[in-house]
Amino acid sequence: MTTDAAAPWLIVGLGNPGPEYAGNRHNVGFMVADLLADRVGGRFKRAGRAQAQVVEGRIGPPGPLNRRVVLAKPMSYMNLSGGPVNALRDFYKVPVGHVVAVHDELDIDYGVLRLKLGGGDNGHNGLKSMTKAFGAEYHRVRFGIGRPPGRMQVADFVLKDFSSSERKELDYFVDRAADAVEALVIEGLERAQSTYNS
Repeated sequence: MTTDAAAPWLIVGLGNPGPEYAGNRHNVGFMVADLLADRVGGRFKRAGRAQAQVVEGRIGPPGPLNRRVVLAKPMSYMNLSGGPVNALRDFYKVPVGHVVAVHDELDIDYGVLRLKLGGGDNGHNGLKSMTKAFGAEYHRVRFGIGRPPGRMQVADFVLKDFSSSERKELDYFVDRAADAVEALVIEGLERAQSTYNS
């Protein structure tokens, strides 16, 4: 039985598969996962029978703070993310407390990050599906996308690409979110929160 400290971390970028969704606000989790994969020098590959793509790697300095990570992008569509994530969790023997979901968050201003452990899903279908599959006590890196303008429906807003003005800063914010994930895994939640919860 692996102890928690030695167990790998499963970092899940939430999004929808397919080129038509690639630039959507709802796919910011995929964007962060792609950047983390670049950082560990890996390429996403289909994960056995799980409906997901994964990259295995390590983050952190050499020594006791070096962490084994599995980066994952569920290929099931957002509202069914829980099944593939739970299959990966079982396969890699990841405790729920070592799961990190990176996702878009409507109730936070664009580009602002909030890290937390557990809690509700706030109407986010990816989180809802994960919580149903294995409980709520996993970490979240919430990437603010702000509220829809005017009377635009939430579903339309999250499935639209970032605006041209948002795109000017998007790379910076995605980079910062990837830094926050690394800090969470290496230094723990409280230290990561003190640095990145703006």
